[in-house]
Amino acid sequence: MEAQFTLVEKEDVGTFVFPHEEVLKTEEESKLLENQLDRAISLGNLEHQKVRIYFEDAKKKMVIETTIWAVTDTAIVLKQNSIIPINRIYKLEI
Repeated sequence: MEAQFTLVEKEDVGTFVFPHEEVLKTEEESKLLENQLDRAISLGNLEHQKVRIYFEDAKKKMVIETTIWAVTDTAIVLKQNSIIPINRIYKLEI
């Protein structure tokens, strides 16, 4: 799966356009992502540990390595208030 994703810098996230469609197709995948998000926010807040975020905008699949500062019902917030919608995230690697 990783070979399909282009590594990008966190500073570029603000330039991406995110469609409203979900990238995950099953309830099981969504539950796994939810668990990964819970763990990532805890590690980010406590230990400032970086995670790899695999996501897709309107044009291509990308991966970024950064710390997650906050999680809302619909998005994750990175440093510099960059936002990635949760419905566009495939997975996290912690």
